[in-house]
Amino acid sequence: MAKYPFETIEPKWQRFWEENKTFRAVEDPSVPKDKRAYVLDMFPYPSAAGLHVGHPEGYTATDIWCRYLRMKGYNVLHPMGFDSFGLPAENYAIKTGTHPRKTTLENINKFRQQIKSFGFSYDWDREISTCDDDYYHWTQWIFLQLFKRGLAYEAESPINWCPSCLTGLANEEVKDGSCDRCGSRVERRNIRQWILKITEYAERLLEDLDELDWPESVKAMQRNWIGKSIGAEVDFAISADSPGAGASIRVYTTRADTLFGATYMVLSPEHPLVQNITSSDQRSAVEAYITEAAKKSDLERTDLAKDKTGVFTGAWAINPVNGAKIPVWISDYVLVSYGTGAIMAVPAHDERDWDFAKQFKLPIIKVVASEAEWAEKGPSGDYSAEPAECTAADGRSVNSPGFEGLGTQECIDRMIAFLESRGIGKRAVNYKLRDWLFSRQRYWGEPIPLVHCPSCGIVPLKEEDLPLRLPEVESYQPTGTGESPLAGIDHWVHCSCPKCGKKARRETNTMPQWAGSCWYYIRYLDPKNPTAFAAQDKMDYWLPVDLYVGGAEHAVLHLLYARFWHKVLYDIGLVKTKEPFQRLINQGMITSHAYQRKNKSLVPVDEVREVPGVPDTYEEIATGERLERVIAKMSKSLKNVINPDDVIRDFGADSCRMYEMFMGPLEVSKPWSTQGLIGVSRFLERVWALSERPMTDGPATDTSTPDSLSLSRILHKTIRKVSEDTASINFNTAISQMMIFVNELYKRESFPKTLWIEFVKLLSPYAPHLGEELWQKSGNTTSIAYESWPTWDEALCVDDTVTVVVQVNGKVRDKFETAPGTAREELEKIALAMPNAVKFMEGKSPKKVIIVPDKLVNVVV
Repeated sequence: MAKYPFETIEPKWQRFWEENKTFRAVEDPSVPKDKRAYVLDMFPYPSAAGLHVGHPEGYTATDIWCRYLRMKGYNVLHPMGFDSFGLPAENYAIKTGTHPRKTTLENINKFRQQIKSFGFSYDWDREISTCDDDYYHWTQWIFLQLFKRGLAYEAESPINWCPSCLTGLANEEVKDGSCDRCGSRVERRNIRQWILKITEYAERLLEDLDELDWPESVKAMQRNWIGKSIGAEVDFAISADSPGAGASIRVYTTRADTLFGATYMVLSPEHPLVQNITSSDQRSAVEAYITEAAKKSDLERTDLAKDKTGVFTGAWAINPVNGAKIPVWISDYVLVSYGTGAIMAVPAHDERDWDFAKQFKLPIIKVVASEAEWAEKGPSGDYSAEPAECTAADGRSVNSPGFEGLGTQECIDRMIAFLESRGIGKRAVNYKLRDWLFSRQRYWGEPIPLVHCPSCGIVPLKEEDLPLRLPEVESYQPTGTGESPLAGIDHWVHCSCPKCGKKARRETNTMPQWAGSCWYYIRYLDPKNPTAFAAQDKMDYWLPVDLYVGGAEHAVLHLLYARFWHKVLYDIGLVKTKEPFQRLINQGMITSHAYQRKNKSLVPVDEVREVPGVPDTYEEIATGERLERVIAKMSKSLKNVINPDDVIRDFGADSCRMYEMFMGPLEVSKPWSTQGLIGVSRFLERVWALSERPMTDGPATDTSTPDSLSLSRILHKTIRKVSEDTASINFNTAISQMMIFVNELYKRESFPKTLWIEFVKLLSPYAPHLGEELWQKSGNTTSIAYESWPTWDEALCVDDTVTVVVQVNGKVRDKFETAPGTAREELEKIALAMPNAVKFMEGKSPKKVIIVPDKLVNVVV
C-alpha cells in the first residue's frame, strides 16, 4: 500500500488556493440573502507562544461548515485577522526594549504561517490587524461618535489597579481578586478615567438576547451580569441631632416588604455623604477604615465567607415607615458602584446583614414569618422574639403594622404604593451592570482622540485629523502614577486645541484591548476603505454574522462590549441590524493528561514515569509518590502542551483537523490522545489506498445486482448522514459514518469511479488537501471547492430488513431479521418461537409482551 504523501500534497494545495484566491468573497448581488453566509472565528491575540492545538478546533469547525456551504451554493464570507493591541507585547517591550509593534508583527507572521498550514479557507485579502493605524483610525472614529452622543465621559473614580501591570482593569478583567493577565492581587485606587455609558443600553442588551441563537449558558451569564431587578428607592432622613442633619440617604431594595425590619443602615466607604455625616469623635476611625477598604478589590469586599467589618459614623437616620432612629455605619461589603451605594440593613432576612448585626450586636427584628409559622400562630400570634436564624425566604409579613399577614409580593406592591403616596419612595429598576472603565494607563493601545484645552475643556479631534498615531518612544515603562508612558512625550502631548487654536494637551490614556475587537467583524467587510469604516452596501450585503465560533470565556467581555457598540452604530443609522452575531457556538476546550499528587498539586509530565511492571500506574520520579492521572488544561508549566506544528509535520494537517472533529461534539471539552490521532491518520491512509484500486465505469447508484444495491445503499446512507450531521455541526458522527463507508468499500477489489467521486466530495470539507488531490487524481482539472454537494435517494436509505432484539425479563436472549414495519402481532409470534426465548421462558406463559416496532420484543414471564 503506497503511503499517503501528505507532506507534498498539503503544501501543493495551499499554494494553489493562495495563488488562485480560491476563497475570495465577492458581493454578488445575484445571490439571494438566504444564500449568503458570514461565518466568523473569534480572531486570536498573536502571542509569542504561537498556536496550540486548541486554536484550530474552532477554526476547523467553521472551515468545514464554510466548505460545505460553498458546495451547497452559498456565497460565503470567511475572514481572519489579529487582535494585536494588548498588555503582553508591552510587557515584553518593558523587559527587552523591543518595540511592541516589532514583536507583534513577528508574532502575527508566525500565527499566519501556522493558520495557513491547516488549509483553512479564509479570504486572506480581508486580513486586518487592530494595531494598524488604518484600522485604529476607525476605532478612534467610533469612539468620537460615542463621545459626541454623551456615551463617553471622564471621571475620577475608584478602579481596580494592578500593581504589576501598573494599569487600571475593568471588573471583567479581575478574576478571584487577581489580575486576569499577570495574576497579581488587585488594589483599589482613585484615578482619572474615561468611562463608556454601557448602562444606557442595559435594557436593550437584556431584551435582545431573546432574539439570538446563542447557548443558553452564555445568555444566562449576560443576564446575570446585567443583573436587572425591580424594587423601590426609599429615602431615609438623617436625624435632626446628627451631623449632616437635613440630608437623606437613598437606598434601593427589592424587598420593600421588610422595611419595618430595617434596624441600621450601611454606606459604602466611598459614599459621598460619609464625610458630611461623620461625627468628630468617629472621624479618625472612619478615615482609617476608608483607607483600608480602598486596598481591597470588589470581589474581596463582597466575599460572603469573609468576616464582616465596619465603623459607626456617629450619625443616625429615621426609618420612614415607623419613625425609628437607626444607626448609620460604613462597611466594605457595600459597594458604591451598586444601587445607590447605601443599604437599609434587615438582619433577620439577609445573610450579610445578619452576620454584621451579630458581629456588632445590632438589633434583629423578624418581619417575615414562614407559611408554616403563620399557619400555626395566625394573625394574633406573638412574633416578637429575635429569630434563631436568618431566613430570606418569602412568607407572611409580621411586626409590620398595616401590612401584617400579607404575602411577600402583595406586601411589596402595597408598600411601594404607600411610599409613593407619601413621597418617601418610588418603584425603581436597578441593574448590576456598571459603566465600562475604558481607559488604560499604557502605551500599546489606541490613543484616545481628545484634547484638554484650558479654555474650551475637552475637545474631540477633527475627524479629518484621524488617525491620531502612537508616537515612537524609547521607554514603555508605566509611570505608576495613573498616567501612561505617553504623558512623558512632550512633543506629542503638547498640541493646539482643535477648536480655539490655543495651547492644549492630548489625552494620554489609551483604549483597552477590547476596543479593536468591538467592531472588527464590520471592518472585514471593507478592510481597505480609506473614507469610511465600511461601505453601506457591503454592510447591508453581509451583516449580521450568521455563525460566530469562539470560547465561552468571552461571554461578559468581548461579546457584551461588541453588542453595545453595535447598538450605538445601529442608533446612529450606520448598521441596519440590532445585533452583530446571530448564532454563537462555544467550542469546548482541548485538554490534556496531567498527574496529580495527593495534595491536588500537579506534576510536570517530564517528571513522571509509569511504574515498571504496573500498567497505567504513575509516580513522581523525584519522590516516588504515586500519582493520579487526571484531565487538565494544557499548560506550558506542566509541559503537556501539544504543538500543532509537530502534529502537522508527523501526521499532516488533514489528520489533525479530522481528529479534532472526531474527538467528540464541538461544544464539549475533550482530552487529547495521540493514539486517537494515529487512528484518524490510518483512516486517511486507507482512503488514499482505496484511490489506487481499479475503478469501473458504472453509475454511482446501481441497483441491478444484490452487491451493487448493497453498495448503493451504503453510499446514500452515508450521503444523508454526512449531509445532515455537517449541516447541524455534528462533525464527529459524520466522520464515523465516512469510516463505516470506507470499511465497506475496503472489502471490494474495485468499485464505480462515480461512486468514489461522490464520497470524495463528502470528505473534502473535512480533509480538504486530500479531497483536492483525490478530485484531481480522478481526472478533474478544477478545484473541488465549488462542486455541487451530493444528494441522496431516500428510498435507498431504507433497509430491506431490520434486526429485532428478543428479551426475556429485560435480558437479551435472541434476535431475528424481519421486514421494516412488520405488524406487532407478527413480531410477537416470531419472538415467542425463537429458540432461546423458548428456553429462558422455561415453559411459563408470558404475563406481558412489550413491543417496540422494528427494534425490540421483551417477554415478561
